Amino acid sequence: MSRTIRFICLIPMLVFALVFMGAAKDAQKAAQPAKPKVPPVNAKIGVISIITGQGAGYGEAITNGFKLARDEVNARGEVKIELVIEDSSGKQEQALAAAQKLINSSQVVAILGPTLSTEMKVVGPEANASGVPIMGTSTTAAGITQIGKFVFRNSLPESLAIPASVKKAAKKYGIRKVAILYGNDDVFTKSGFDSMKKASEDLKLDILTVETFQKGQSDYKAQLTKIKSMNPDAVFCSALYEEGAVILSQARKMGIKVPFVGGNGFNSPKVIEIAKEAAEGLVVATPWFADRNTPKVKSFVARYEKAYGKKPDQFAAQAYDALYIMAEALKKAGKADRGLLRDSLAGVKNFDGVLGKFSFDAERDVVMEPNVLIIQGGKFRMFQ
Repeated sequence: MSRTIRFICLIPMLVFALVFMGAAKDAQKAAQPAKPKVPPVNAKIGVISIITGQGAGYGEAITNGFKLARDEVNARGEVKIELVIEDSSGKQEQALAAAQKLINSSQVVAILGPTLSTEMKVVGPEANASGVPIMGTSTTAAGITQIGKFVFRNSLPESLAIPASVKKAAKKYGIRKVAILYGNDDVFTKSGFDSMKKASEDLKLDILTVETFQKGQSDYKAQLTKIKSMNPDAVFCSALYEEGAVILSQARKMGIKVPFVGGNGFNSPKVIEIAKEAAEGLVVATPWFADRNTPKVKSFVARYEKAYGKKPDQFAAQAYDALYIMAEALKKAGKADRGLLRDSLAGVKNFDGVLGKFSFDAERDVVMEPNVLIIQGGKFRMFQ
């Protein structure tokens, strides 16, 4: 047999050997156990929110935002979050009792909430002293994060939002003289007033009068009569949505037609629901705009509407982003440890959420640009 013939006969044998060796390697690989996945970080997070009583509209939106984000985060598998939700009813003593229960009995790794700045003034020190990270998602009064190094917030403070809305309204409407109306028995509305007063002074606006009211008040005729008699170019009002909507309604019925610039409490569809046509023309500043044409916002709005049958407001959006921020920090921390989570949260920079780019500054406060909106045709729109 010639060499050529012998070589040709060897080819099938070589091919068979190579195939057999490859198959053997594949079988060996298949026999090896799969590399175990990194186990998820399991964390129990407390929520303090207004579920019942005055302000429950805020609480409903906030808890909805938390729950939607939790379901999405858990589905990804890297972090598994259990929410333990407590009702504060908007009362300081109830919020404090809820915090103590979450910290000591439920042993949560962190707390989201409470809803109101006045609640955070008592809950924040408790969480800080216990070494539990706490993040306010709707607490916009001055001094919140100065409570201590475990206190954070992702809600745009009045000190950033109100100057933006006042400046834009003043330019648009040629405002030179204003009346200010605010609730003087609440930390949040008082902080809003402070920001309105400073913004007015910075723009050299003439403050004709400052009028006050109390939470739960229903008749504002005395304050509005005085305001009307002074003929301001605009009314700046710091109120929660219940009082704010009623003030708008009564003002319009009394013939006060000048623009209203509202604080953060007006950033709720409840204002339109209660005040109806009287809400038209209200100017507010907020980090959230539901009709922003970006894939992230459109996707969130669609999922929220499917889950709850309504569009998300600012409070739902802030809560949604807050839980994602917490999940990212837990992932970075590697385990549900209060101290490690605090340090991980403090390092959050350029988080890309539905509100836009977000960072914590050195005092764990918000770095973010506000949007200025106006109510037109029964909905919030960009104020041009």
